[in-house]
Amino acid sequence: MNSPVKLIDLYIIKKFLGTYLFAIALILAITIMFDINEKLDSFLKAPLKATIFDYFVNFLPYFANQFSPLFTFIAVIFFTSKMADNSEIIAILSSGISYRRFMRPYLISAAIIALASYLLSAYIIPPANIKRINYTNTYVKNKRVDYGSNIMLQVAPGQIAYINRFENSSHTGYRFSLESFKDKKLVSRLTAQSIRYDTLHLWQVRDYMIRDLEGDREIITRGIKLDTIIPIEPRDFLISETDQETMTTPQLNDYISRQRKRGVANIKSFEIEVNRRYAMCAAAFILTVIGMSLSSRKVKGGMGINIGIGLVLSFSYILFMTVTSTFAISGYTSPLVAMWIPNIIYLIIAIILYRKASI
Repeated sequence: MNSPVKLIDLYIIKKFLGTYLFAIALILAITIMFDINEKLDSFLKAPLKATIFDYFVNFLPYFANQFSPLFTFIAVIFFTSKMADNSEIIAILSSGISYRRFMRPYLISAAIIALASYLLSAYIIPPANIKRINYTNTYVKNKRVDYGSNIMLQVAPGQIAYINRFENSSHTGYRFSLESFKDKKLVSRLTAQSIRYDTLHLWQVRDYMIRDLEGDREIITRGIKLDTIIPIEPRDFLISETDQETMTTPQLNDYISRQRKRGVANIKSFEIEVNRRYAMCAAAFILTVIGMSLSSRKVKGGMGINIGIGLVLSFSYILFMTVTSTFAISGYTSPLVAMWIPNIIYLIIAIILYRKASI
């Protein structure tokens, strides 16, 4: 009895993953055509090598992974409906295999997809996104934040930095000040006409003045140029809307932790990205259970009805996740709650459909 069961597991896993990859390939082919049509003028201006290797080679995995739940759901609905239509599922269940046991190869396939999706989103796609985003900023539409004004942040406990204006093209800031506090009292203040970022945390201040306050005494030091270490980088305060997509998960967690300590407020998109990566992995299991429960029984309308229901549910899931992410950005809820609300609701739907299908 064990051997046929293993053969059935391999058969379903092969069908699941094969249909999943076919769905991805089909959608990506359509996406490429639409993308070329939309950005044709930009592609004609850019070098062909850059278009292929910097953009499309990095764009396709990014797009595929973004819509992995959709592809998973469609794959389950399509091949399971076909099995049900051919009476294969009836034969499998009639052989003594329980509905719960029948679910095992589906969950194994979902685990493979979830693991691949997490590794891609957490470690592989972010470095690739750097090339893709640099390409679009150069040849399509520049979304880089090249300057900032009235920048104030805590660079270390008891140290507050202020830059009136910072230009990223020259890595230079103007009208800089760095105030140091001890027991809520100002003990030192560095001001400079300009400050230039050199390498990691190394800054060069020009036309500076340092005021050291020691009780009733004030010691003033002036100079033309001074190299100093300040634990900030331009990316800590020049934040573009796609920066979170260029960081691996460990980098994101480290960045969020540092920014919270500095009192930076606009890190919601980074927190959403971290939670989204984990939520998308859970979605692979939830949508697999929903798809399998919907399509494992024969229906009068055939596969068309199941595929139609599957498309509605999968697109509504993606839309729901987009809507809840705006709630987090607006401050109505935390990024963690916003990203997991769709999974919780669809998990309830999955449990109801599974119980109904297994009767």
